Amino acid sequence: MKRIAVYCGSATPADPRYMEFAREVGRSLAERGIGIVYGGGRLGLMGAVASSALAAGGEVIGVIPDALASAEVANTDCTQLIKVGGMHERKQTFTDLCDGFLTIPGGVGTMDELWEAMSWAQLGYHSKPVGLLNAFGFYDHLIVFNRHMAEVGFVRPAHQNILIAADTLSELLELMASHRPHTPIFAMTADDL
Repeated sequence: MKRIAVYCGSATPADPRYMEFAREVGRSLAERGIGIVYGGGRLGLMGAVASSALAAGGEVIGVIPDALASAEVANTDCTQLIKVGGMHERKQTFTDLCDGFLTIPGGVGTMDELWEAMSWAQLGYHSKPVGLLNAFGFYDHLIVFNRHMAEVGFVRPAHQNILIAADTLSELLELMASHRPHTPIFAMTADDL
């Protein structure tokens, strides 16, 4: 993978472990020669990922909606800062520019990005790996909920492994690198559905 879209929070939690973790992710990706495509902000975990990757000599492409850029939260230090009209265009640009998706802790916006990457993979809009880095057990309940959706029957067997979760970046990147695309809904017949 040459570039990964990193989804994470723009907030700064009171617990300093989250910011240090974000810095570690940015630095580690840059040291591995993996470019970052992210939300283009300078605040919170977003800013920490970007600044540490840039400090380590990495490529960082920010994609930010005009409304947020004009609110002075844009990170103008990025290798490239792309301004877009809105959130749909932002997520399409992430998808176009990356070879996979990596989600670290975040809030509602981060969940929107993660679930859309999973939904688009399920449908067949992309066949890229969707990774979830479960730092400090932050996503334990989400992983259980994702499994529950499958057990109840809301996620087809062919799509139950779209979400690739791990507790360490090294393990997650290995799993993402060995990702094999599944059969998307667009390629299924009515009998398969």
